[in-house]
Amino acid sequence: MVDVAGHLGMALLWLAPAWIVLDRPETAGTFVASGFLFGMFPDVDLAISPIVPTVKHHGVFHTVAVVTVLAAVVGPLVGRLVAYLGGRRELLSTQAEATASRFGFFAVWVAGLGHIFADVLSAPDVSEAIEPFWPLYRQPLGVDVVWYNDPWVNWGLLAAGILVNLGLYAYRR
Repeated sequence: MVDVAGHLGMALLWLAPAWIVLDRPETAGTFVASGFLFGMFPDVDLAISPIVPTVKHHGVFHTVAVVTVLAAVVGPLVGRLVAYLGGRRELLSTQAEATASRFGFFAVWVAGLGHIFADVLSAPDVSEAIEPFWPLYRQPLGVDVVWYNDPWVNWGLLAAGILVNLGLYAYRR
């Protein structure tokens, strides 16, 4: 588990291919901006665990299955909100606006998967390894490449995410 800066940086890195895949730079920028904060989405378990004691950090919310379900629920709402706001500001292409639910789903999903990947890279150092492929594969998975509290890693991931997105933005312009 990396800290907030690291998770947001990883979300930016995972969202960056939008600059190449989506048809307009405005749409790609909107996609990245829409998904960015959802890089923290699996850590919703930290807010839920005081209320529901059986929920533990790095538990079920840190799985591809649950991130997919949450993205399927929250993503279309995000997409419709972005389409509503973006339609007035021409931030989305006609193609993206027509598929706003999918747009939102993928923005939330990709950022959430980036969070899980970052936790795989840094667990188990001070936290339990996660089981990202539960319920299909119940073995913990942790590569433990980085220490979660390393400021060079965390701020480096955030800086890399920002620089990659700025570079791709400049390339598309």
